[in-house]
Amino acid sequence: MLRRSLLNVGLRTKQHAGTQSAAAGQSAQFPRRQQRSRPVSSNTAMGDHKPKSMEELGGPSFMTTLYWLFVKGYFQTTQQMQIEHSKIYGPLWKSKYGPLVVVNVASAELIEQVLRQEGRHPVRTDMPHWRGYRELRNQAHGPLTEMGAKWMRIRSILNPRMLKPKHVSSYANTINEVVTDFIERVAWLRENTGQGVMVNDLTGELYKFAFEGICSVLFETRMGCMEAVVPEETQKFIVSVGEMFTLSQIIVLFPKSSWPYLPFWKKFVATWDHLFKVAEDLVKKKMEEIQKSAQLDQSIEGAYLTHLLLSEKMTLTEILGSITELLLAGVDTTSNTISWSLYHLATESKIQEQLYQEVISICPGDKLPDSSDITQMPFLKAIIRETLRLYPVVPETLASLSKMRLWWEIIFSQKKTLFHLCHYAVLSYDEKVFS
Repeated sequence: MLRRSLLNVGLRTKQHAGTQSAAAGQSAQFPRRQQRSRPVSSNTAMGDHKPKSMEELGGPSFMTTLYWLFVKGYFQTTQQMQIEHSKIYGPLWKSKYGPLVVVNVASAELIEQVLRQEGRHPVRTDMPHWRGYRELRNQAHGPLTEMGAKWMRIRSILNPRMLKPKHVSSYANTINEVVTDFIERVAWLRENTGQGVMVNDLTGELYKFAFEGICSVLFETRMGCMEAVVPEETQKFIVSVGEMFTLSQIIVLFPKSSWPYLPFWKKFVATWDHLFKVAEDLVKKKMEEIQKSAQLDQSIEGAYLTHLLLSEKMTLTEILGSITELLLAGVDTTSNTISWSLYHLATESKIQEQLYQEVISICPGDKLPDSSDITQMPFLKAIIRETLRLYPVVPETLASLSKMRLWWEIIFSQKKTLFHLCHYAVLSYDEKVFS
């Protein structure tokens, strides 16, 4: 699949309109398909033009969902459960996760309809457990937990230095330093722990690499992940991130009123406390550096965090909340994508060789790449895009909407309906979208 997609359309970098544009640069080989009638659930008849309510949608009960998660073993592979349930219930079904009732959408056409009705300020799930911690500790919401106009304000401040190419290119030297250290660490691990040939736990090493890279951009400091022995405080921080994500999936299954009595809620709060404490220490360290430079009448130089602190567009509490959430959003996504890219390159020797030739033609010898070099590597971009299509870093998202209509036969008139958009089932599995 990877070889066909890359060799056929890998060099196309322009997005195409239509429902397939979610995997940018990879959709030209497939003509846009006509919207066709398909059953929206196991008990919905397309011949019946009377609008159906959410109560009439098919789907598993809460106990059935628990059985799938913990008995059948889908807790760690919920994206695969998307596929299995879409086979049973069709492209539209409802699920219950404790107090949450969500409408699952596993069709490109239906996902498009949901997204087109979001409006200027899209509303995702309110992530009650994450927001609950912030309310408990009086912490500010970041880009992952804030909503509405407040979310728009935060993103308008955070985005320019994170997404605009002219600003992103300024991080090239910082990232190159981390990459160089990672290459040296991989060579050291191979020689000292892998009998000269093997790098054990490559996934864990890529996670530390991503963590070091993200921290070097966000906090403008190195965390020591590329050292022979990772500092204890850094290792504890990494572990806390993993524990927080694991506990999040469990806590959300229980009513909010029961959280204070749950032993893993206390652990959840403790992990967040540690994450915010480390982030706060790093922010204070940067503030002290800025203050010292100002007292000495020295020019203040810095990148992302320095810009946020000097712009005075956000309070210190808001900066702390946003920086912490950006860190969480960047580590797993980066390491997961690199892991799968390397896996496929290892199994597809021709693609690996073609990529190698492209890279050395732009960056021969020991030349370090900069942002302008990357723009001349379309095959590299195609590989990353195809990897993200096959293994979306966010295999599912939640959108909250009210008074909306999907197709002509399902109408949701409740004050708020939570839609679970199943990207993995559509982009990676549905052969009607990508054969």
